[in-house]
Amino acid sequence: MTEKILILDFGSQYTQLIARAVREANVYCEIIPYHKSFDIDPSLKGIILSGSPSSVNDTNAPEVDIAALHSRLPVMGVCYGAQLTAKQYGGRVANSNKREYGRALLHKQKENVLFDGVTELSQVWMSHADTILDLPAGFEVLGTTENIPYAAFRKTETGEKPLYCLQFHPEVYHSVEGKKIIKNFLVNICGCSQDWTPAHFVSDTVASLSRQIGNRKVIMALSGGVDSTVAATLIHKAIGDRLQGIFVDNGVLRKDEFGQVMESYKKIGLNVKGIDAKNLFYTGLAGKVEPEAKRKTIGRLFIEVFQEEAKKIQGVELLGQGTIYPDVIESVSVHGPSQTIKSHHNVGGLPEKMHLELVEPLRFLFKDEVRRVGAELGIPDDLLQRHPFPGPGLAIRILGEVTEEKVRLLQEADHVYVKGLKDHHLYSTVWQAGAILLPVKSVGVMGDERTYEFTVALRAVTSVDGMTADWAHLPYTFLADISNDIINSVKGINRVVYDISSKPPATIEWE
Repeated sequence: MTEKILILDFGSQYTQLIARAVREANVYCEIIPYHKSFDIDPSLKGIILSGSPSSVNDTNAPEVDIAALHSRLPVMGVCYGAQLTAKQYGGRVANSNKREYGRALLHKQKENVLFDGVTELSQVWMSHADTILDLPAGFEVLGTTENIPYAAFRKTETGEKPLYCLQFHPEVYHSVEGKKIIKNFLVNICGCSQDWTPAHFVSDTVASLSRQIGNRKVIMALSGGVDSTVAATLIHKAIGDRLQGIFVDNGVLRKDEFGQVMESYKKIGLNVKGIDAKNLFYTGLAGKVEPEAKRKTIGRLFIEVFQEEAKKIQGVELLGQGTIYPDVIESVSVHGPSQTIKSHHNVGGLPEKMHLELVEPLRFLFKDEVRRVGAELGIPDDLLQRHPFPGPGLAIRILGEVTEEKVRLLQEADHVYVKGLKDHHLYSTVWQAGAILLPVKSVGVMGDERTYEFTVALRAVTSVDGMTADWAHLPYTFLADISNDIINSVKGINRVVYDISSKPPATIEWE
């Protein structure tokens, strides 16, 4: 039975970071909204209470019965979780002129297993307006900062489950030894064995998939991306060729991508059928200018092609998807039950239309974990380390109407750019990169000829999860070389610009 930590989410922007820190310690965890009921079974080793943008003194402040949880399991409250604990046990919490935001230095008042290996005056990150003015009876201070007298504390009664609280955020990057504190809670206090590894996940998931699927068949849309490839490989490991993959060439893939991906699938041993539907998509996209119109057209046509292929396979009851954990978390609101679960971008709408049971082996993994599982499965690096690519493909990197000729231009320019990034060992330093064809022509001079051709914008960003992103500071000499290479080798483009917008306020893609 896999050991588990449960994170109760009160709406903090940092909750996912807590989960990532727990996972990095090789302990499995799940995030659930604070108001969702759950079973306390032998696999559950402890509970972490997240931060929140709310004040514990708000009229409708989110609450859970911490005493009831603490009577059965070790608990750690982080920021809001700490303040809520103090208030519920009889302490005093108020909006104080001692508000602390940003870096602070943690002064240890007592040695404790929570601080094993943590240095004195370790930097931590504060982010709260409320502060604890008085600790409840039966609690002791473990750490302070210059402004906060109760930066870390615990309940002291013997014979009880451990209850620890931190007014700082150990999960964020600026808490230098924060992950060590979280690991100490997991190992020293909850007794977790840290055995949740990629190999463990693969063996558990394959066994679980075998039970779920039985002797039935699974159909799955593949995109050539990391998530769908790893998900398909896990399903194939469980049921072999009873998984039928479908890879559709929608005409807006990258240069030579269809053939390369099909060859990669063949080497992995996946049972995949390739469908050339380029002309269907070009016809459907004709005259479409608005981004949403292009997205909806591609989605609708994809479903039509996929359904047509599915009809040719007898007895399919299940649909495989590459849904990952951020998709699941984003779809579940802290303030109420989820209305819709976000579907994988390539198969949106399919489960409802085809009435198939879902198989989602990655739904509790983050992207970096998906890559580690893929490496454990022996999937080649050229597939595992690919940059994210939008479901509508180059259609939303061609501003305005999509035509076959514009696709060809952009494929060539994008190929030069991405190959250059790889050749100069820059590809792995950026989160995502691609070229965008602008609906702009400008005057140029090539030799003695005057040209009037298209402009391409190059985009490269650095990011951890794609939620925020900074423009990648690529070397000027590299950009100059790539500009020359594109203009000299792609007839129809005579100008190259570089996008230096960050997200927010811009988005990574242009449409």
